[in-house]
Amino acid sequence: MSPSPLDILSTFAMLSLLAVGGANALSPEMHRILVESRGWMDDATFSQLYALAQAAPGPNILSASVMGMAIGGWGGMALATIGILTPAACLAWTVAGWLEALKGAWWIKPAQAGLVPLALGLMGASGFILGEAAAFFTLAPFITAGSALFIWRSDRSPLFVLLAGGIIGLGVYALG
Repeated sequence: MSPSPLDILSTFAMLSLLAVGGANALSPEMHRILVESRGWMDDATFSQLYALAQAAPGPNILSASVMGMAIGGWGGMALATIGILTPAACLAWTVAGWLEALKGAWWIKPAQAGLVPLALGLMGASGFILGEAAAFFTLAPFITAGSALFIWRSDRSPLFVLLAGGIIGLGVYALG
């Protein structure tokens, strides 16, 4: 069953307000809603679309647009993009005004410091969920671990990881 335009808009608007730590931190909840709760796509499609959006130039939030396109075509893409951007932008603008007004308050710095581990935890959860969704062939966990190790320990561009992953994927596909 195809979702209504209002379903797409309201789903991504709600997701927008959960994007503490950015778009990457949002992926576990996006996966839970789009795949597990609503059934609008399967694990493999979600992970492939997410990887495509991350490989493309532009902001990380592009993943919402790509998901919207898969769910509801061009209209779904437009509604998902509007839904994911508008509430978060309004909230950020409002909070920035409050922070400016409360600039000298003693509790602002500790509150901001408390958000750092929250954002890191959400991004870590994203990695685990996307890793599980992408693990549909035997080499996937090894490619994931190797990619993470390369990015962490190397000074080279992440494009090398993308190239290696593409070559390995083509090889696995060719071998059947």
